[in-house]
Amino acid sequence: MFVLGIDPGLTRCGYGLVEGSFDGVESFRAVRAGTVETDHETPVEERLGQVLVELRRLLDETKPDAVVVERVFYQRNAKTAIPVAQASGVAVALASASGLAVRQFNAQEVKLAVTGYGAASKAQVQGMVARLCGLADIPRPADAADALALAITYFVVVRSERKYPVVGRA
Repeated sequence: MFVLGIDPGLTRCGYGLVEGSFDGVESFRAVRAGTVETDHETPVEERLGQVLVELRRLLDETKPDAVVVERVFYQRNAKTAIPVAQASGVAVALASASGLAVRQFNAQEVKLAVTGYGAASKAQVQGMVARLCGLADIPRPADAADALALAITYFVVVRSERKYPVVGRA
């Protein structure tokens, strides 16, 4: 199964495609990772359109089974939070409109799934991404590593949900 993680951002939107399974073996393969970048001097509407076009192209090329987008949980700076939320909305809507399974996880959920510790540092998460995917180096830029972590989180969470289903969930 292939899962595409998306670390939303308007200036730099990270993506990472991971191959994995739910058979109980913690084996992940980073297939592709990188960023979609926009010029901060371009109007926001055009930048969001560029993110949409590039993510659509990425979905067409990679054909993932599911997409995970980081949930904007908290930002100290509204000037940062709003564009991130807009890029997140573009990614979620595009994946959903493409008929793909879509999940969202916040940073703490990703840290817990990837490292086993919900307050892990960004460096610890990125180090575990490299380790779990058998990579010699931490993927760069950080947005790409974060996107791979999101994809890995999908496998960890869904595997757990399948093993321990919630009784009475509607």
